[in-house]
Amino acid sequence: MWLSTAAFNLAVAVMLGAFGAHGLKHMASSQQLEWWHTATQYFFWHALGLLALGVLVKAVPSFAVKTPFCLLQLGLIIFCGSLYLMALGLPRWLGAITPVGGVLMITGWLTLAWLAFKQ
Repeated sequence: MWLSTAAFNLAVAVMLGAFGAHGLKHMASSQQLEWWHTATQYFFWHALGLLALGVLVKAVPSFAVKTPFCLLQLGLIIFCGSLYLMALGLPRWLGAITPVGGVLMITGWLTLAWLAFKQ
């Protein structure tokens, strides 16, 4: 499940990156394109992190990846999702929830660090 979720995230990141590069560049403002670019960068890097967690749990089955994985996934949805929605012209108040996604991603990485330290 972990690897398939990570692979799905990476596929979506490629699709959204392509849409931003080709579909949005003539329709969006520079601010909207910046939001899209930021979301796509974070999406790719954190999806790669999810992939690494999927590989880790295959190599070390006893390593508990569920909590960091879920925190990262939820953080990705909230952080990147809010930026993508704003880039598509939805209300800017969505930016108020963007930091919640960032905090979830940070918490996911810190949880992983703590679990690795304890093991």
